[in-house]
Amino acid sequence: MQKQFTLDMTSGNVTGLLLQFTLPMLVGNLFQQFYNMADSIIVGRFVGEDALGAVGSVGSINFLFFSLCLGLASGVGILISQYFGAGQSDYVKKIIANAIYITLGTGLLMSVCGYVLADPILHWMKTPAENFADALVYMKIVCGFTIVVAGYNMVSAVLRALGDAKTPLIFLVVACAINIALDLWFVVGLQWGVAGAAWATVIAQFFAMIGSIAFGWYKNDYLRLKKCHMAYDSFIVKKSFQIGIPVAAQTALIAISCIALQRVVNRFGTVVMAAYTATLRVEQLVQQPFNSLGLAMSTFAGQNAGAGKYDRVRDGAKKSILLVAVFSVLMIAVMWMFSKPIVRLFIENQEVIEIGAKGLRITSLMYVALGMIYVLRGMLNGVGDATFAMVNGITEVVGRICFAWMFMMIPAVGMWGIWYTNGLTWTLTALVNLIRVLQGKWVTKAVVERE
Repeated sequence: MQKQFTLDMTSGNVTGLLLQFTLPMLVGNLFQQFYNMADSIIVGRFVGEDALGAVGSVGSINFLFFSLCLGLASGVGILISQYFGAGQSDYVKKIIANAIYITLGTGLLMSVCGYVLADPILHWMKTPAENFADALVYMKIVCGFTIVVAGYNMVSAVLRALGDAKTPLIFLVVACAINIALDLWFVVGLQWGVAGAAWATVIAQFFAMIGSIAFGWYKNDYLRLKKCHMAYDSFIVKKSFQIGIPVAAQTALIAISCIALQRVVNRFGTVVMAAYTATLRVEQLVQQPFNSLGLAMSTFAGQNAGAGKYDRVRDGAKKSILLVAVFSVLMIAVMWMFSKPIVRLFIENQEVIEIGAKGLRITSLMYVALGMIYVLRGMLNGVGDATFAMVNGITEVVGRICFAWMFMMIPAVGMWGIWYTNGLTWTLTALVNLIRVLQGKWVTKAVVERE
């Protein structure tokens, strides 16, 4: 039973292991994006383009809180994967126990901040008056229940670090079905508007969290903790934050850069906001294979770094980049042939469709760089190169702000600068990651001390 719900990635075919781990996560991430898209499609079609713009304007803020949760969970997950790779099973259980304290403390803090700061943040972002009320309601509900997201991300990070990508998938699929059903009931049936979409998302996430914890505890011995494992361990908490905070800061900085860009988007008005929201939802879907492969690479790198097998880490990165390149070429073709029908899924307004379709064609040309970011970032995070995670985040902030400012100064570019900004930021960040990997300093970053 134990082996069925863990996966040792320190031996065996590299590509096979990466795909074995990636595919369940990919299915789960696609389902997650489908229910995010369900929010946008249902809101856009049944409430209107102003409401769709409101949901989109909160997306970057929601991503900020999600990123903080994900970063802290990653710190715990990296520790677990390295000690699991080193064969120290009892210590893995101690890390899992201390993860509970980290989740409760940080999750509650972020929930309070999300609710209290909603109004001033939306004002700072210059959210248009016609979108403000809906955006405020949506943010207070979704960000106010960040503790649910923190809980689900933590248990998912723990299970993935042990090589179990299937359990989070099972309950993410269930959550997807619940979310869509509740979207239709709350938004269409009860006519709750964006509040209905927000409550549907929170309730679905809650079921995913509870289900993953319960099933994981029943099936995986590592989650069956005893009293001896529950003692507070300052070393574990310290290391979790030492690794997790830079990763959280990295993703938070990326989210902040997206918020800054959203502020630029808002200046162009409701039509461009709706088009940008639609393209973001599509690109979030496109990114899922990259995201899943990056998470697989993080676990793969962590386990092999813990075992001292750095040549396997390098081999995994090379083969992951090849997979990224193949998928990116396919997606370029899709976006250039079918961008208009794709955007039409979200909205009927022809002007929005035309703008969104061209935006997708622009950014699709830089998908290879986007995929490389996920793979190389996953590798560096997995081996514990936490300091560089901050550099990664700063690069995206500088890129989005500088490129956006540059394009705003060129009237001929206009609103298309929004999409060029994203693409060029991906390219810059991919180059910075590649340089770090080639330097080889990451080899010394593993936490586990081997005898």
